[in-house]
Amino acid sequence: MKKSKFWFWLFVGPILLAFLTVVIVPMFRGFYFSFTEWNGISNNVNLIGFENYARALTDEEFIHSFFFTAKFAAVSVVMINMIGFGLALLVTQGLKGSNIQRSIFFMPNLIGGLVLGFVWQFIFTKAFDAFGSTWGIPFFEGWLSTTGTGFWGLVILMSWQMSGYMMIIYIAAIQSIPESLNEAAKIDGANAWHRLLNITIPMVMPAFTIGLFLSLSNSFKLFDQNLALTRGGPYGSTEMLALNIYQTAFSRNQLGYAQAKAVIFLLAVAFITLTQIYYTKKKEVEM
Repeated sequence: MKKSKFWFWLFVGPILLAFLTVVIVPMFRGFYFSFTEWNGISNNVNLIGFENYARALTDEEFIHSFFFTAKFAAVSVVMINMIGFGLALLVTQGLKGSNIQRSIFFMPNLIGGLVLGFVWQFIFTKAFDAFGSTWGIPFFEGWLSTTGTGFWGLVILMSWQMSGYMMIIYIAAIQSIPESLNEAAKIDGANAWHRLLNITIPMVMPAFTIGLFLSLSNSFKLFDQNLALTRGGPYGSTEMLALNIYQTAFSRNQLGYAQAKAVIFLLAVAFITLTQIYYTKKKEVEM
């Protein structure tokens, strides 16, 4: 028994210590600093109660960032999961070159967020402008210079990066569906569309729960792509929550206020994601 406990703590101990040091302790320190007026530099930390929270809830810039992020997350989640599921259906049909297609579709997920943002910034500002001016299509000119095009630029970037990752999750779920179900449906005269609606989608619902959770949380937490692609411009109209909190903490040296924003952000994302998990879990079916 003692030997078993020794090996348990030998393997679990370092990971648990790292988790406490990197996640748990900073989280509780962050909660504490959210009730203070601290600039992140001074040794004087003054407790001010809930003033930072009251200020954040009436801060128009923060509220705009919250609703912009929520709108971005809603659109991105739908697009990422639709594209990811569509790609999974495509590469599980047994077509020639499916393995190569899987690698190509997954590849954008391996590129770092900052690099990806600068690559797409070049595409939107240089390639789109050149194409629009050459063919006389004003729609492609001046991308990222308005709130609307900046929003869709972020959506396109996020969808291109994460769809391949979602595809892997949906491939695993589709391949776990018993072939006997589809064979029986074919014998009963069900076409491909009916099989998709009545067999594939219900059986893949656990993967949808995971996919929606991951894409929703990642969309809300988006930072590096937002920083690289638009920097919140023009005039802060495409500034998402993570970037707004970062600017508050490190550009304006209001760390206590930024921590209060971060706590509100944490609670909002936790509520939204847990609600999503609750409702999608109810639609899952057992094998």
